[in-house]
Amino acid sequence: MKFGPASPADAIGGVTVHTLRQGALVLKKGTTIGPEEVEALTKAGVKDVVVVRLEKGDVSEDVAAASIAQAVAGEGVNVERAFTGRANLFAACPGVLVVDRVAVDRINGVDEAITFATLAAFKPVVEGEMIATVKLIPFGVEGRLRDAAVAVAGKDTLRIAPYVIKKVGVVSTLLPGLAPKVIDKTLRVTAERLAPAGATIIAERRVPHDETVLAASIKELLGLGAELVIVFGASAIADRRDVIPAAITEIGGAVEHFGMPVDPGNLLLIGSAGGVPVLGAPGCARSPVENGFDWVLMRLLAGIKVTRSDLTGMGVGGLLMEIVTRPQPRTVPDTEGNRNVAAIVLAAGRSTRMGGPNKLLAELDGKKLARIVAEQALASKASEVIVVTGHQGDLVEQALDGLKVKFVRNPDFAGGIASSVKAGISAVSDSADGAIVCLGDMPLIDAHLIDRLIETFAPDRGHLIAVPVSEGRRGNPVLWSRRFFKELMTLDGDIGARHLIAKHAEVVAEVPVEGNSAFLDIDTPQALEAARRS
Repeated sequence: MKFGPASPADAIGGVTVHTLRQGALVLKKGTTIGPEEVEALTKAGVKDVVVVRLEKGDVSEDVAAASIAQAVAGEGVNVERAFTGRANLFAACPGVLVVDRVAVDRINGVDEAITFATLAAFKPVVEGEMIATVKLIPFGVEGRLRDAAVAVAGKDTLRIAPYVIKKVGVVSTLLPGLAPKVIDKTLRVTAERLAPAGATIIAERRVPHDETVLAASIKELLGLGAELVIVFGASAIADRRDVIPAAITEIGGAVEHFGMPVDPGNLLLIGSAGGVPVLGAPGCARSPVENGFDWVLMRLLAGIKVTRSDLTGMGVGGLLMEIVTRPQPRTVPDTEGNRNVAAIVLAAGRSTRMGGPNKLLAELDGKKLARIVAEQALASKASEVIVVTGHQGDLVEQALDGLKVKFVRNPDFAGGIASSVKAGISAVSDSADGAIVCLGDMPLIDAHLIDRLIETFAPDRGHLIAVPVSEGRRGNPVLWSRRFFKELMTLDGDIGARHLIAKHAEVVAEVPVEGNSAFLDIDTPQALEAARRS
């Protein structure tokens, strides 16, 4: 290929390398010079123009790009007509993009004139989405280079694996403290994940967190025709001998791999039973935010087997967000041995189950409920106490008259507890390492319990969430590291943060408690009378 300046007359048949502007003349890059262009250039006083000319054995940029694009396009891939040295490739159907990395590298290694770029391998794509492009840098290349690029390509270089699994069964295991609304939300999120693949949940079961019962439920879903079974455990999988993997093996299945180098998503388990894939979902799968579960799920829906080596190879690029257990600098606590933790008392609710009266203003042993909780928070090692008010806010604040608390009004209190949590978190001082969220209708919560939670909170040891527990049941209040404030601010409606505890199971520290202190809330007149009698 010849390249260089030429007079207008000598440039005939050449292609302009640059856009040329002189006076009224505009000659665009890539224009083939003919008699009309020579006349216009001469009239404009142009003495020479930079052009390229193909020589014997050369092929134009468009011909080269089109040839290579057609060579790499496999099943489910459409090639657009080449233009200005570029041929774009598109998904002909929804599915997962499968790329032969070695072949792509070989094509790009043929010569610097030839470039081939794709989307990330195994990316879920929709019909019509651009998935790759072949671009020729010069206006033409030697035919032998084009032929070499075509030779190292193949129909499997780039293809779309269409979604083939359409019927999904879901099992949720249950333990005390796991609210039904958390499972309901998990099912909604899962259905949304499956929708782009055209897959649906054909049946869902909720069973105790027990190996034998879970095994029977998985077997039932397989009998109903499920092509994939997902198990959401009430407790995170801790070992290959734990409930979920044990249930898979009990029905003759196999655990193929446990754990993956993707965060969030570490605690994923992949197995099979009767030739059908079975996924033990990590806690983060309850969230709609992309995590390692998505990477595995979409491949399985496209009929792509996910092997142990596939999973172990996900480490590079597998850190999708900050690992919450990584120690970070903190402010030095004012008191030795006491972390800087704020207490938030939620006192904004409408008390709808009380049938009229505001439960927070009801009295127990001569004190209003809201004041009992606020006083215990003040007596604890909490660095500050924030009280969130809403319904009958003036009356609630009057009931706390004289207490050194910070009041925050929640104008959206009618929307549910989430708005109050967000109002409280927004008011926490910047110096606080975390916040303990207390419910204003739990009069048995005392300063001692709050202090035990604060003492258990240890970011340097990975204890970022502290929860009171009795006989396997998790109660309130819950202490949250500042690391989770951003996630708490995404809560919505009347759903609390229990699903976040499940999502971040690896950083939860449980504090054993006796009695009913972490569980008794005054929601009804009957509960109030029972508390007064006790």
